[in-house]
Amino acid sequence: MVYLVDASVYVFRAYYSLPPDMVDHEGNPVHALFGFARFLGDLVERAKPRYLAVAFDESLATSFRNRIDPSYKANREPAPPDLKLQFERCREFCRHLGVANFGSGEYEADDIIGTLHARFRAEGMPATVVTRDKDLAQLIREGDIYWNYTENQRLTYDQIEAHFGVAPERYADYLALTGDAVDNIRGVPGVGPKTAAALLRDFVSLEELYDNLDAVAQLPIRGAAKLPEKLERHRDDAFLARRLTEIVRDMPIEVDRNALRPRAPDLDSLNGFFDRQNFGPTLRKQGERLAALAGAAIE
Repeated sequence: MVYLVDASVYVFRAYYSLPPDMVDHEGNPVHALFGFARFLGDLVERAKPRYLAVAFDESLATSFRNRIDPSYKANREPAPPDLKLQFERCREFCRHLGVANFGSGEYEADDIIGTLHARFRAEGMPATVVTRDKDLAQLIREGDIYWNYTENQRLTYDQIEAHFGVAPERYADYLALTGDAVDNIRGVPGVGPKTAAALLRDFVSLEELYDNLDAVAQLPIRGAAKLPEKLERHRDDAFLARRLTEIVRDMPIEVDRNALRPRAPDLDSLNGFFDRQNFGPTLRKQGERLAALAGAAIE
């Protein structure tokens, strides 16, 4: 089993939930770093992963998706300078901890996770995707786990549809129809989650749906008579949205499974890093426990 961690979710959660008066010796906020470090250390200590990778987003504005649609995520405010600094230090913490971490200016963390998931699944290795981001549900297949670590909620492949509305294979198509306001993706106006889920129970893909628009009016869906015209009018929006919501699974990345084996942290290096952040004993004690656990693994 390989554990694939969506770092940004947990960095942002710590940034907005922990007091910002936690600062380093130079007065820089380090609360998001502390929260992320505690989360990642807890995860390693609890799961004892044999293989582990942490994926970071490097920019909201340089993804290839921004070239496809400049309005993609344009509704989001730029990250505050102190948060950008803490993201850099979160990656530095991963290195001190001995955990493989990845980022890209061209691709998003979701794409890194999607590519690693596809690569190691091709070698017969299932994955646990650690995230709260619904978009990553589209990756889950038989044997995989979607783990919302914060709520300790684990979903198997067979549980995804009941929780998110559609099967994983159809989730990008589902978002193509509903749109995603968080990412400023339009989709098909007037098609909500219930309608999209109902459509994708009858049609296995966006292509099949659009190849059979005449049949849509006969479905037992509220407002079905007007749906074909609505779908046709926003055909381009739907297919554009699918290009934006579909996770890349073949980005260029050079890595083998041995590179994802957690290494024993260098305690001198790790504690020196903690000194610079003005951190107390909590994370240091955890680092000692993790050093003792180095090499342990579970499937």
